[in-house]
Order: sequence, then structure tokens, then C-alpha cells
Amino acid sequence: MKIRFRLLSAFLCAGLAATALAQTKPKPQPWSQRMANSAIARWPDGRLVPAGARWHWNYDLGIYLEGMDAVWSETENPRYLAYIKKSVDQFVRPDGTIATYVASEHQLDNILMGRQLLLLYRVTLNPKYAKAATFLYHQLQQQPRNADGGFWHKEIYPNQMWLDGFYMAEPFYAEYAASFSHPEAFKDITLQFHLMYEHARDPKTGLLYHGWDQSKKQRWANKKTGDSAEFWGRAMGWYMMALVDTIPNYPAEDPGRKELLHQLQQLVPALARVQDPKSGLWWEVLNKGGERGNYLEASASCMFVYAIVRGVRLGYLPASDLAIARRGYAGILSHFVHVGPDGDVSLSGTAIGAGLGGHPYRDGSYAYYVGVKTRVNDPKGLGAFLLASTEMESLKSGKPVRPDPNTVDPTLIESQLRDANPSTAVGR
Repeated sequence: MKIRFRLLSAFLCAGLAATALAQTKPKPQPWSQRMANSAIARWPDGRLVPAGARWHWNYDLGIYLEGMDAVWSETENPRYLAYIKKSVDQFVRPDGTIATYVASEHQLDNILMGRQLLLLYRVTLNPKYAKAATFLYHQLQQQPRNADGGFWHKEIYPNQMWLDGFYMAEPFYAEYAASFSHPEAFKDITLQFHLMYEHARDPKTGLLYHGWDQSKKQRWANKKTGDSAEFWGRAMGWYMMALVDTIPNYPAEDPGRKELLHQLQQLVPALARVQDPKSGLWWEVLNKGGERGNYLEASASCMFVYAIVRGVRLGYLPASDLAIARRGYAGILSHFVHVGPDGDVSLSGTAIGAGLGGHPYRDGSYAYYVGVKTRVNDPKGLGAFLLASTEMESLKSGKPVRPDPNTVDPTLIESQLRDANPSTAVGR
């Protein structure tokens, strides 16, 4: 009897001790911060390449820093802003010129980082960022266009509009126009979205083809429609994010705002129909889930989650759409997020990249897309994961949509930037 009593007492004491330990153990940081902190430890100087490798102004850094911007807005931790500033300052000279930027290439991809220029100008009031942003705005005015007025994706891709280019250019175009009083720009922005949606949308599935060649001369282009052959996941992800990041900059009375809202509201049900029912994720080729070679892809899944949650939180989409995003985010965490023994967090499953035409020639076929390899910690996937995670976390906490940068006190930010050391470990 005494032995049983002692054993019971021991078990009770052990249980109480475990309870006390659990109560004192700190809660793990949200996934957005854990992933961001691991990425900063991996790339402390904002160079996403091995030491000594050539590094240039590019869209990979742009989407990655958009994710960091979201984490800074969510946490108000100045180290994240300092990291963004350090990453951008390696390119932007005191006179506002951008090192490594080649204007003659007319790449829409190279416009994306203009959003970070606008952010840094608002919070530091340093004119070099405004000058660099204005240069990018003028680049858009000089962008080659097809006969209907649509932006070429690049100088080397005449008459071609790609879904990718919408996230690269339109949110910056709209934000600059709103910030520096260019209301006439919104008619042009609406035109870009209108042309792509009108020509690239498949009436049967409601999905968008990756590219549209207005001239119908490319080998990858359908000779009747000019469309490419498949629905590439990340391409639609870029377009969805472009919509939810562009619409907030529209004047409330602008008729184009209604058109963009209509597009967003029509595309979400189309994506829901091709969401994998088992994992909640989306496929590399969206409408061919389970076919040979196809795979579940991380960046597109993150982009769709971000666009849907943000659309709901902004009032553009019904709350019922959150069920789609929640299933998707649960799948992202279970399939693609990995925690190492030292607490380092990684993201797997991001397609390295895909395009149309070029050298060697990319034919836009099913075999081409599913032949694209995936990579761990690809910046495109990481940036999209940070965006999706901050939106999900804000949804849970009830925090308002990201604050307007114009409400940030520049003097406070300047002092924070002086004190912050982006290379210091923020904790994982």
C-alpha cells in the first residue's frame, strides 16, 4: 500500500512538474518569423547567391523582400526593415541610379523591386529612393507594347504578354501612380489586366494560360488564339497576387477597380476546382493533377493562399473562400516546411523557373513544365510563403490589413534603422 502511495505521489509530482514546465516554456514564434529569421541567417547580406557569385537587381530578390516587408509590418521589428534596406542599398547609388540595371532590356521583371524603393522612401524620406522609383516609372512609359497596347514581357519577347509580368509591374505602377498623383495611369493599368484576362482565360476551366502572343507567330502559341498550351501554377499565382496588391491603390470611383474585382472573384472558384482534395495544395500544371510527372508545387500554393486570404481581409472576396486558403496553408506546412535539428526552417518544393520561347526554346508543353526541377529555399517560394503566413497569422490575431506606410513616423524609423543590425540573429 505504501509503495503504491509513493508511486502515485511520484507520478503526481512528475505531472505537476511537467505542467509547470509547459506553462513556463515560451511559445514558438509564428512560422513567418521563423522562416524569415532562418533566411536572414542564410543570406545575412541580402545576396541570394554563393559568395563570389555575380549578383544583380532581380525579381527573385523583389518577391523575397516583399515577404520580408510583410513580416516587418506584422511584427514592427526594425531588424526586418534594416535587412530590406541593406538588401536594396547594395544597388541604389546616392544619385538614385541603380547598379546592374540594363534599361535597354525592357524587362518587366526588373520593375518589381520598385515597391521596396517606395517603401524605403516613405519611411526614410531619402530622395535617392524616390529618384530610383521615378526612373522605373519612366521605364514603364517606354515599355514596348503590342498592337492592342499591352506591355511586352521583355524586349526579346515581342508582342508577348505573360502572367508573370503582372506581379512584376502592375502593383508598383499603381502604387507609384497613387503616391505621386498620376491618376491617368489607372486607365493603362486596367487595360493591361483587361487584355490578359480577355485573351488568356479559358472559358471551360476559368483558368488563365501562361502566355498570350498577340502576333500568334511563336511556336508555342495557338494559331487561332495566340495562347500557350498549359495552365502553369506559378504563372496564375503571380496574376492573383497582382490583383490583390494592385486594387487597393485604385481610386474608389475608378471604373477599372470594378473590372479587377470581377476578375479576382471569378478566378478563385476556378482555382478551387483544381485544388488537390487530399493535400489542399495546387499542382505544377493546375488542371492535370495526378497525371504522370506532375507534382504539387510550393510557390503557387503559397501565392494562392496569400491572394485569397488578403482578398477576404480587404473585403474583395466572401469569407467562405477562407476554407480554400486554410486547406492550402495546412498542406503547405505539412508538405513543404521542414525544421532542422538546429531550428533552421526551410521550404522545399518550389519550381526553379519556367518561361516561353528563348534559347534553348521552351515550348510551353506539359512535358516542359513538369520537367522543371524544384529547389529548397528558392527565393520565390520563400517570399510567397512569408506573404501567405503573415496573412494567415493576421487573420488569426485579428490584426488589420497591413498598415499604410504613410502613417509610419519617419523619425522613429530612422532611429530604429540606426540601432538595428540586420546581421544579428533574430532568433529562430
